[in-house]
Amino acid sequence: MPAKRSKHLTSAAPTTTHNPGVALRALRRQRGWTLAEIGARTGLPISTLSKIENGKMSLSFDKLTRIAQGLEVDIGELFSSQSPVGNDTFSGRRSITRAGEGYAIRTEHYDHLYPASELLNKRLVPIIAEVHARSLEEFGELIRHTGEEFALVLEGVIELHSELYAPARLEAGDSIYFDSAMGHAYIAAAPGPCRVLAVCSGGESHLRDAMLRQNGAEAARPAAGRGARKPRADDA
Repeated sequence: MPAKRSKHLTSAAPTTTHNPGVALRALRRQRGWTLAEIGARTGLPISTLSKIENGKMSLSFDKLTRIAQGLEVDIGELFSSQSPVGNDTFSGRRSITRAGEGYAIRTEHYDHLYPASELLNKRLVPIIAEVHARSLEEFGELIRHTGEEFALVLEGVIELHSELYAPARLEAGDSIYFDSAMGHAYIAAAPGPCRVLAVCSGGESHLRDAMLRQNGAEAARPAAGRGARKPRADDA
């Protein structure tokens, strides 16, 4: 029986077509751009971009969105070799993501797991996030991105902080639907794992402005399975 796979961005990321660093180099060369030009478009240092291309640096969601925005592509194109599929025609496409599979991005305050990552230009973007921040002070600046968002708490207790409302305390099984252009932050409000399924409207491109100040990329626990813990990169 084939082993389940979960693609995680680490300092030893594999050099495959699903590696954003490889995709970045290919897109840059295809367009005839230098690292300096990509740096000007993304606001990232040339040294950082070089490390990303060579698989020597972990990618946070911040860096991924900046690169996607600078290259004017959907985030999915940075980790998928599939050709884009139009959203306005019937395509009959579908995607099944087994437990433990998906594309994982490790950020300072969340571990993001993206199901159906091989499908580009999705109207809905599902994200399974394990929340690490335990206070708004720890989280920092609120996230904003165009569209709307539905969130269902899978495990633990979450506090959703937002610009216009008092913090909402949500336990496992509770859900919330809100305008994601309103600044917001998911905060872990109970000991132990806190996981949430967030479904964002508008496709990956609508997430490009999210978490622009969330620059940390930690080797943290992936949200791969209920109650499961995979080794951290620094556990050795």
